[in-house]
Amino acid sequence: MKPAAKTTLLLAVLFQCVLLPIAFAGPPFLTDDPEPVDYHNWEAYLFGLGDHTSKDYLIEGPAVEVNYGVLPDTQLHLIVPMTTVGGDGVPTVSGLGDLEFGVKYRFVHETNGWPQIGVFPMIEIPTGDSSRGLGNGRAWFRLPLWIQKSFGDWTTYGGGGAAVNTAPGQRSYPFGGWLLQRDIGQHLTLGGEFFAQGADTTDDKGFGAINLGGYYKFTDHFDILFSAGHSVVGDTHTLWYFGLYWTW
Repeated sequence: MKPAAKTTLLLAVLFQCVLLPIAFAGPPFLTDDPEPVDYHNWEAYLFGLGDHTSKDYLIEGPAVEVNYGVLPDTQLHLIVPMTTVGGDGVPTVSGLGDLEFGVKYRFVHETNGWPQIGVFPMIEIPTGDSSRGLGNGRAWFRLPLWIQKSFGDWTTYGGGGAAVNTAPGQRSYPFGGWLLQRDIGQHLTLGGEFFAQGADTTDDKGFGAINLGGYYKFTDHFDILFSAGHSVVGDTHTLWYFGLYWTW
């Protein structure tokens, strides 16, 4: 292999190490909630998201997320993304990224005095070509606990957990976030979150970010979702999400 090709390959792998472990959670935010899809119901998202650092960028999209209420209080979850990485003089590469599979289980229901609580373990399956920077190279896991409480037009939720990643150059790390949102009329919901995670590679410091966004409900079965944010501590990240959502 020529020296220039070796350099390009090395930088692509480094981009993969720095960017891909940052995974979005509860659309359109990084913080998730404990509420599963209703029993025997479906929901689907067609979306794109991005994470831009001072030198590099990751775009997932077009990507598809599908969730199904397989049992009461239990949801199956799958994301199939196309992934693009590049920056810092390295040619942009695109292709299938790592698949995400998870099971959300709510074990405490919300009451007047108690929040709903659930877990949402996920596995990131290494279907992306890690040699081109499109995947992690090994399966890795996220193990969170989420809590939610509503007060009239206001809803707040959050929690956190740990990511377990043993791929070369990667680290396992803690993460967590909290979000507050409000329904504005019958169609619009707006909210904001603070989300933080520890260092996920051997070369970074972790970050904390503020995201603002929400969704607009066109019908009972179709919404548009959006968010954008920026890190306020740690490594530099500019984040965005835009998606179309259907339920049936």
